Amino acid sequence: MNPGTLFCFAHRGYQLHASENTLQAIRHAIEIGVDGIEIDVWNIGEQLLVTHDRRLGRLLCGSELITDLHPQELRERSLPCGNTIPTLREVLELIGSRVQLNIEIKGPNTTGLVAREVRAFVRDTGTSFDQYIVSSFDHQQLYQCLRLIPEVRRGVLISGVPLELAACTTPLQAYSLHTCLDFTNTQLIADAKRRGLKNYVFTVNNSVDLTLLAAQGVDGVFTDKPQMVLDYNTQILASGACN
Repeated sequence: MNPGTLFCFAHRGYQLHASENTLQAIRHAIEIGVDGIEIDVWNIGEQLLVTHDRRLGRLLCGSELITDLHPQELRERSLPCGNTIPTLREVLELIGSRVQLNIEIKGPNTTGLVAREVRAFVRDTGTSFDQYIVSSFDHQQLYQCLRLIPEVRRGVLISGVPLELAACTTPLQAYSLHTCLDFTNTQLIADAKRRGLKNYVFTVNNSVDLTLLAAQGVDGVFTDKPQMVLDYNTQILASGACN
């Protein structure tokens, strides 16, 4: 990345154009030139499904826990944009080697399946492990990732300011720290940088926040408005060319 610009992760794809975490939303994000895609995965009946919520009701009709349903039943339900819930393999195939992919582990007992799927995809296609980041608020599952598929970088998700700042990343041998916008501060960012970590912030949808975060030394953001971040980066590059 160029100095002053921010790495742009499209949060669950480009949600303004299609339902989140769908192949259509991901395709739109790739087409506008994002740096990376962020998705959420659950182990549903030993299948890796790309979806966010633990319970139906927001995007899909019903009120059941998704872990109580058969994966095919979930896959047959239409999302608001008309698409259906994809599998992780389908997302991997769509992205290929075009952009980075951040796979957030949401549900329990998911790490082993993710490790197996990513390893198989890299073996079958020749894609580099460096293209992927596995992240989670579940640090125990991230530790399992370290053991099962150490070739894939780990991103540690936190939603507050830990007493020991970024120290939780050390036993996980993390690549990046993913912090909540509401709790990101200069002390936390500086501590992460001292530890050699990338700093990515979620979920940033205001252009003023982009300027503030860049000034604090953040490396990138997860956003529902990827075009906003791309436009910001264009302006930064243009201003640098004029100086």
